[in-house]
Amino acid sequence: MATPAAQMSSATELNPLLDQLRVLQNGFQKQPMPKALERIEWLAKLKQVLLSAQDQLIAALNEDFGNRAAAETMLGEIMPSIQGINYAMKHLKRWMKPSKRHVGLQLQPAKAKVIYQPVGVIGIIVPWNYPVYLAIGPLTTALAAGNRAYLKLSEYTPKTSALLAELLTNNFPNDLVAVATGDAQVGISFSKLPFDHLLFTGSTQVGHAVMAAAAQNLTPVTLELGGKSPVIIDQDFPIAEAAERICFGKAFNAGQTCVAPDYILLPKSQENDFINAFKAHFSKMYSGNQQHYSCIINERQHQRLQDWLADATKQGATVHKVESVVEDANKGHMTMHLVANTKPGMKLRQQEIFGPILPIVGYKNLDEAIELINAGSRPLALYYFGFDQQRQEKVLTHTHSGGVCINDTMMHVAVDDLPFGGIGHSGMGQYHGHEGFLTFSKAKPVFSKGKFNGAKLVYPPYKQLILKLLYRLFVR
Repeated sequence: MATPAAQMSSATELNPLLDQLRVLQNGFQKQPMPKALERIEWLAKLKQVLLSAQDQLIAALNEDFGNRAAAETMLGEIMPSIQGINYAMKHLKRWMKPSKRHVGLQLQPAKAKVIYQPVGVIGIIVPWNYPVYLAIGPLTTALAAGNRAYLKLSEYTPKTSALLAELLTNNFPNDLVAVATGDAQVGISFSKLPFDHLLFTGSTQVGHAVMAAAAQNLTPVTLELGGKSPVIIDQDFPIAEAAERICFGKAFNAGQTCVAPDYILLPKSQENDFINAFKAHFSKMYSGNQQHYSCIINERQHQRLQDWLADATKQGATVHKVESVVEDANKGHMTMHLVANTKPGMKLRQQEIFGPILPIVGYKNLDEAIELINAGSRPLALYYFGFDQQRQEKVLTHTHSGGVCINDTMMHVAVDDLPFGGIGHSGMGQYHGHEGFLTFSKAKPVFSKGKFNGAKLVYPPYKQLILKLLYRLFVR
């Protein structure tokens, strides 16, 4: 009869996810510190793969969503992916340089530096809302840092996931980049693998489970979650201009964006003006151009949004439906809904909306708006519309969020030189640009001494005269 250890060994040998991880681990062991030129070659290959498959990716995403504007895929997925690769290739050699550090007089003669070493194999769990950008972005920084990468693609975008898997598998060796597809059960198994770092993008609820699974292996995690990203419109900002900028950010991908504006805080006297201006701008953008407006990804998400609207209406909210987009539940078409007279207990005030519903909350003054934000979980993004620099500074210093845009929404994510990440319930850790390189690297301190050993002066048996001199010089 086989022993428990033998049975466990047999089970793991039959686990294809674990088998593939071992292939990546072996590849890393053979090449634990790739040179800059080799990493740049990997990134250049990744860029070429994306450039050559643009039309295929646009078509796959359009099919997965039922309708996804080609411009949205280019602006929200392809372009930022390419720009992120270009930025990493341009700055990689500088990022990789050892950092010289100061050595105190008491430790001389010696040198100190920090070297940035790849950590190993990075696991990347990709969501459905931006399945290209949220795969390629983390992959870019993982490769730039010299790691191997294993991606779990979303089952909710099957055409896009299949195409991405084919593109990556055909262009990279399986000991450098590997891809897993499959349902939620595969995702659970994937999160339990002993990665050297695991990055998850998705809901806060699933983030709890991913972090718990990673903890079993002491795997460090970067969690990109979400939350209720607020918008504050201050009294000095033109309401029609604010409505236009917010409309673009909220309607992009039909609100299915982790940093989409989730609710509006504005002076109570301006609520009706905002609703009317938002409707006008939405109609201008999408009336007669419904192919520019994305569908809800699937029936489950569509029904959730409808249920939340019904819940709000039942509790006395007023729903202002923008009629510019013809709704068709069978095809996932859902227009924008502005919701006034909301209450804190409503589901759309409690949960991240992730769709074309925008609650509006009036406030008496800026302090009240800040208090309302701070009463909830810390969001992934915060948006402030106002020109007064002192009030801008007050919002920045009296709130916590993953990132901030002043007088715009979402655009901070596209800045290659800014880190991206959440705080509290909206996530932990950060990536993009240099911060991504650091996240997927081990900053290893190195202390070096030459032939002369000055430390002998403090070796036992201790000499009181020398110790008194050292204490006088350095203990003060």
